Amino acid sequence: MDKLSPEQRHRNMAAIHGKDTKPEMIVRRGLWKRGFRYRLNHKRLPGHPDLVLRKYRTCIFVNGCFWHGHNVTFSDKPSGKAERNIENSECCKIPKSNRDFWVAKIRRNKERDKEEQRKLAKMGWHCITVWECELRPKQSERTLDSIAFTLNHIWLQDHRIDTVFYPPIDEESSLLIAAEERE
Repeated sequence: MDKLSPEQRHRNMAAIHGKDTKPEMIVRRGLWKRGFRYRLNHKRLPGHPDLVLRKYRTCIFVNGCFWHGHNVTFSDKPSGKAERNIENSECCKIPKSNRDFWVAKIRRNKERDKEEQRKLAKMGWHCITVWECELRPKQSERTLDSIAFTLNHIWLQDHRIDTVFYPPIDEESSLLIAAEERE
């Protein structure tokens, strides 16, 4: 049973926005402080990533644990009834009321996220997903350091100099034939 009236629940859910969320702001401030520059919600890329770092060919998605079903596993085929065997994770608890709706919604969100990341990978973009629970005060610095390390690793891989190894030259074959003088 819901403790709020339908009108209160509607206002509560309408107040939840998809941009400039607290977890997203933590990531944005942390990356900016570390010297990374980015664009927000690039409209031309699939999924409209939260942050786009063109220099690193990387898209960062900052996902809320509930809305994207962090550590929640579903059976392969959706059933008509609410799936009672779904186990909640630490950070994502599926509501007991209107369970069919929430299971279907979270399942669709997870499938859409996978498809968008596949499209971005085909286009040559790297995708990083940051979960809301990874940005708790005790873990946020470690998470941001991990993102910075990954971005630097991507940049180094893209800008490395490939060395070419030539076969060793024998002493005898190193003597070059001089061109004859013209008459």
